[in-house]
Amino acid sequence: YRNDQDDNFKSDAVDLNEPPRAGTVMKMLPKETFDIDTPTSLFYFGVDFLAVLASVGFLDVVVTSDLYKSLPLAGQALCAAPLQVLAGFAMWCMWCIGHDAGHSTISSNKWINRVVGEISHSMICLTPFRPWQKSHRKHHLGHNHLTRDYSHQWFIEEERDSLHPFIKASHATRNLQLPILYLVYLLAGIPDGGHVLFYGRMWEGETLSEKLNCAISVGISMAFAGTLWANMGFADFTVVCMVPWLVMSFWLFMVTYLQHHSEDGKLYTDDTFSFERGAFETVDRDYGKWINRMSHHMMDGHVIHHLFFERVPHYRLEKATAALVKGMEDRGQLHLYKKIDTPDFTQEIIKQFNENWFFVKE
Repeated sequence: YRNDQDDNFKSDAVDLNEPPRAGTVMKMLPKETFDIDTPTSLFYFGVDFLAVLASVGFLDVVVTSDLYKSLPLAGQALCAAPLQVLAGFAMWCMWCIGHDAGHSTISSNKWINRVVGEISHSMICLTPFRPWQKSHRKHHLGHNHLTRDYSHQWFIEEERDSLHPFIKASHATRNLQLPILYLVYLLAGIPDGGHVLFYGRMWEGETLSEKLNCAISVGISMAFAGTLWANMGFADFTVVCMVPWLVMSFWLFMVTYLQHHSEDGKLYTDDTFSFERGAFETVDRDYGKWINRMSHHMMDGHVIHHLFFERVPHYRLEKATAALVKGMEDRGQLHLYKKIDTPDFTQEIIKQFNENWFFVKE
């Protein structure tokens, strides 16, 4: 049984295999964990904005130079590739800032969150901000639920023979899909519904005013992409913008997938689900000190993020996670907290996705 409401709990008054309630976890954390400081948030936004501007701008200078154009195609590819990887990583870091805006943790002012979200997501990352915010919130409310989770399409492995032929084909070609899965998610609406064209389960019963609000973000993304395309031309737009976007897409899918998959991970149904159970099935992963920091602790602060997804800004996650680990250890429940060192993250996502895909054992 549980007695989490008692501040002076004893270990024998708690089911050690049942995650503590969010209110109990809150008492473990420093008070400043929930302090959303707008100037600090905007500082990080500004740094990442400049990083994207510099990396993409330099790539554009190189690609439009006479020297680059004089190279054979293979030489151009070799010259551009490192810069595309760098620009794509900068865009990924910018995406993480937009992620905070989507959770209203850039500022207590909703318009500052909206503007930052539209710039970082709708424009720079070509991710319509408001539709993404809508589906992502549903993901947090149903994390690791077999049918109510968004962003993740779970399949029972024992039922694989009865899957639709399209799903079977997707599984058969899974190793070719990693760079484009985010594009499929946004455009084809698998599994949540379209983020550009409004169809699918995320739009069921939605009001016209909400759809119009979301359409603003779609319009911004399309106008920005169209303007770049018209001014740069198809070839340069592809090399300078879309290839880095695919790098960003790879980072996004890799981080998201590994945060929600572990060897002992569980899914829940309506009969077994609780918000805390789902949150503690997410995984903190250590990609290395500087990658963690530049990615705004998206990887190594994910459990805290899922417990308090609209209350803790990214720059509070590191200390909050350390406090969570200590608090869980004091309760004798550290075994419920998942953390995996993942320095070889590229190899890990390829391995995990190939072996496990979206299957879960019954």
